[in-house]
Amino acid sequence: MRVIHMLLLILFVGAIAVFCVQNLETITVKYLGSSLTVPLPLLVFLIYLLGMLSGGAVLSFMRRSIHRVTDEKKK
Repeated sequence: MRVIHMLLLILFVGAIAVFCVQNLETITVKYLGSSLTVPLPLLVFLIYLLGMLSGGAVLSFMRRSIHRVTDEKKK
């Protein structure tokens, strides 16, 4: 099973490397009157990190809520 996980990880990293090499142009992002010009791979990486953080926060919130509800039912 470790070999399969390692192969999937290598394929994923390889796909990311190909994406980064083929998309080196910069993109201007506008939000609430301000603008930011960044390379496309950096923007994708930042959006991915924000998704990981917000997804982790939502999972943590849901887990805590479920524990509170199940603890209240036990009392």
